[in-house]
Amino acid sequence: MKITRVRTRVFEWKGKVVPPQQHFCTNASDILFERGDAMGSFRFHGWMVVEIETDTGLIGIGNCALAPRVAKLIVDQYLAPIVMGEDPFDNEYLWQKMYRGTLAWGRKGIGMAAISAVDIALWDLMGKAVHRPVFKLLGGRTKEKIPCYASKLYANDDLDVFLAEAKGYLAQGFTSVKMRFGYGPKDGPAGMLKNIAQVRALRELVGDGVDIMLECYMGWTLEYARRMIPRLAEFNPRWLEEPVIADDIEGYAELKKMSPFPISGGEHEFTSYGFKDLLERRAVDVIQYDTNRVGGITAAQKINAMAEAWSVPVIPHAGQMHNYHLTMASTASPMSEFFPVFDVEVGNELFYYVFKGEPQPERGFLQLDDNLPGLGIEISTEHLHDFNIIE
Repeated sequence: MKITRVRTRVFEWKGKVVPPQQHFCTNASDILFERGDAMGSFRFHGWMVVEIETDTGLIGIGNCALAPRVAKLIVDQYLAPIVMGEDPFDNEYLWQKMYRGTLAWGRKGIGMAAISAVDIALWDLMGKAVHRPVFKLLGGRTKEKIPCYASKLYANDDLDVFLAEAKGYLAQGFTSVKMRFGYGPKDGPAGMLKNIAQVRALRELVGDGVDIMLECYMGWTLEYARRMIPRLAEFNPRWLEEPVIADDIEGYAELKKMSPFPISGGEHEFTSYGFKDLLERRAVDVIQYDTNRVGGITAAQKINAMAEAWSVPVIPHAGQMHNYHLTMASTASPMSEFFPVFDVEVGNELFYYVFKGEPQPERGFLQLDDNLPGLGIEISTEHLHDFNIIE
């Protein structure tokens, strides 16, 4: 079996968008003076899809959501020539060739996201070729089903609206939910009080039998996080996510040492080398890579092996099928994130509009089909009219 074609498309959403509330989620730009929407640069209203075809007629599908137009150019100009004519089962060789061939500029960020998309497509191809789901190629089923947590609950100054959404997840059977903080350093003590009020309201609603996760999305500083952590302890969070920017590894390590509850991160880290650094410096309690950023399935399974050896759980960012297969096949991964199906807002929802086949949770658990080959997803035709598609 040889690769005969690499096709890339960018799906840019032009349909209905639900504008988020003001202060719906902190982010790294919050510390700056802004004239517009600071979170605008962190929205994902486009998706890049890679289709790799072989001389057998099989097609593997991969994807990435970071700067999709740029990622498309990288695949077209640099990565497609590397994999053309090759056997997709030589995925380790192809990963190393892509990584080492773009090392001068591609080792993190968009370059690695583009490699991830190609690698995911190769694994989808391999699964289809042997008529087995990807998780069976990674070691097989380690769980009867995958526990998952509901991940939305953007901050809202209207606590009634915020709590009504949380009640909906409880009614669906979720026993873990994640909320976002809306206020950070430049909002001062008043913002701190609003953050605390939101966590308190959620904890009082769900009780002690439900885990709550708290996300900052890189929107706090080390000094601010130091002040907030003691005030959050009474609410017993499952973790505090990305309290500082991804490159502040020393900041993560310091917060991990002082915090009575876990500190998580890694959504914006790349390859096994980046996570080796996080583990050796004992910077995080929970790893949260995203397979379509970190280097694909080939890189992610290596990170899982390291994390298992360090007894650090891996709970991938964003759910989605490329992450679910890894979670199912690894004892290092106790659960998955799940973004509820929703009108397009921040952009994670677009996965459901671009692809079909994603399983939906039942009473807080996800199931993968033992008999569905590859990743188990296809490109959806239902919403094509809502996309500007760039070939």
